[in-house]
Amino acid sequence: MSNINALLPTDDNILLSLVNTKLRDGDTLADFCAAYGVEEGELISRLARAGYKYDEDSEAFVRS
Repeated sequence: MSNINALLPTDDNILLSLVNTKLRDGDTLADFCAAYGVEEGELISRLARAGYKYDEDSEAFVRS
């Protein structure tokens, strides 16, 4: 898989918006990561550094 920063927005707020929009529209986290060629753990870690965690119940990244 490729470097996350090469495929996705570098601004964490824009990344968060993109991911949550895709998740809200029906993609799973695994679907999103496969489509963008990134590892789930890498995406989760990056958004965690920005203050967000993946909430499995709501299937979205939320403020931690």
